[in-house]
Amino acid sequence: MGTTPTQVLAFPTITAIVRGNGTSEVIVAGNSRVVAGDSVQELRNNALSLIVGEAQTLQRPLRVRIEDPDGQGELIVHPDKKIESVSYEPAPARRRAEAPATTPRTVAPAIIDTVPAQESAAPPAEPAPVPSPAAPADAQPWPPAPVAVAETVDTVPAPATPGPQTAVVVEEAVPTRRSLKDTSFLVSAPVLEPAIQGWRGTLTRLGFRMDPSEEELTEREDIRTVSQHWPGPRTIAVVNRKGGANKTPTVVMLSAILARYSGAATVAWDNNESQGTLGWRTEKGAHDRSVLDLIDSSTELLSPSTNAAEIAKFVHHQTADKFDVLRSDENEEGDHEVTAEEVDIAHQVLTRYYRLVVMDSGNTARAANWRRMIDHTNQLVVPVTAIEDRAEAARLTLQTLESRGGHDAELARGAVVIVSESTDAKSSMSGDALKRAKDEAQRIADGFEPFVRAVVRIPYDPALVNGPIRYEALQPATRRAWLAAAAAVAAGF
Repeated sequence: MGTTPTQVLAFPTITAIVRGNGTSEVIVAGNSRVVAGDSVQELRNNALSLIVGEAQTLQRPLRVRIEDPDGQGELIVHPDKKIESVSYEPAPARRRAEAPATTPRTVAPAIIDTVPAQESAAPPAEPAPVPSPAAPADAQPWPPAPVAVAETVDTVPAPATPGPQTAVVVEEAVPTRRSLKDTSFLVSAPVLEPAIQGWRGTLTRLGFRMDPSEEELTEREDIRTVSQHWPGPRTIAVVNRKGGANKTPTVVMLSAILARYSGAATVAWDNNESQGTLGWRTEKGAHDRSVLDLIDSSTELLSPSTNAAEIAKFVHHQTADKFDVLRSDENEEGDHEVTAEEVDIAHQVLTRYYRLVVMDSGNTARAANWRRMIDHTNQLVVPVTAIEDRAEAARLTLQTLESRGGHDAELARGAVVIVSESTDAKSSMSGDALKRAKDEAQRIADGFEPFVRAVVRIPYDPALVNGPIRYEALQPATRRAWLAAAAAVAAGF
């Protein structure tokens, strides 16, 4: 029993394209192969030969999409060289509306009264049909023989009675010229790079050019988003009035990703009232200076004559993740609390030297430095672990800002909430416990989604629990999730 067209698999996807400019290609599963030929029919035949070879390799019929100047349709190509036509739609017939541009202008001859009118000419003989190219006895031609479409010809009837003839003058349309301003030889369309991930990337490295998967395209778009530069500096505030909500890891990860991909000068600023933990989770430089030292030297740092490299005296560079850290005061004997005016001074200094400022915060939304931080913020980020009291604290933080109205309320409505699976979890947790942690994270994420601009979930990763945080120390799934979080943040700039 033979195979019917409906039983032929549409895999791999095969397209044969013959163009009017004398070029053609066969695309098999995204892999393009150029086909040579001296004529359209030869290009068709060579393309079909290539597809027959593919069918013989797979030992089964193949479904092929065809496109050429005469139309488009679908064929079934068998290993035994039999070709069946499933469908074919001829290209619309084109009617010549005017004489070609190369037709010379006809000059009207003088009227000659002595020439009698000619007798009516006999109707022209029917043109002989043009034979179709030869095709195998067991194959349908490509394309199937089109239905002849008569071309409309406007004729001038001969005069009914003898008399002098008047020549007809054909007016040629004057071709219009476009301005060179309306065209360009530069290619402006983006070029889709081949896949580099998964089995598609493997095939690409083996010489079969494969398009990237939807997941890879999404990752590329997130990378493009975080790699942008914006006019003027941008300030991100990471807030939650509850301790242990993952604020400091969030500051470190956002700073690392934005600095790595965008190349923009980025600083993470610990804006706690007194002593924060950002310095404990990041690399320490060759000095002990903090935000208080930067404020004391602000006049010098804001001077037009000061070199940009002087800021290195006050910040701690992260050698792997390419951002700087401005620590809070870590003097155990000190009791200084940063004021609103000092936040203004420090922010003015940092936005002179950095394009991106990511601010860690304390737990008191009423503190002067906390409220002044909000005044300078362009994008609000609210981290929360999948524990109900942290989630409730995050909700109350957003509610407080929304109740203040104006800029604060806009920040709350445009916030990005980052829900991390509990950092209290251990790698030895049972499967049921891990599932409950994931379910709780999803429940909290769903609860915030109607009230903010974006919600991103982060999987549990032991590299975020203790000690200095390094981007490269994270698991691949965690890095991908943080990239999505940073893209959501950058989209608000």
